[in-house]
Amino acid sequence: MNTKNHYNNGQIMHEQQGDTLTYYFKDGTIKAQGAALHGVMQGEWKFYRATGQLWQMGNFYHGKKHGHWIRFNKLDEIEYEATFENGKIQKKATPS
Repeated sequence: MNTKNHYNNGQIMHEQQGDTLTYYFKDGTIKAQGAALHGVMQGEWKFYRATGQLWQMGNFYHGKKHGHWIRFNKLDEIEYEATFENGKIQKKATPS
């Protein structure tokens, strides 16, 4: 995790409220959000483009990708789906 907490414009980079950790772009829009225990990603996370559009989502287990992940292109179509185990890709599928 980045130790610097603010961008040069004063916008906060990340904050944790309860079990939810949120990362922000420089303009204040949400970059990524999900559960974190003691600063370590755990459970479901969602990642966004600077436009606010959903880019990808999936699960972490002890800070590593684990389980089903899905990534969307800029047209909100599935770009690919993958399954991870302990941070390593096990299976990747692209739509036909």
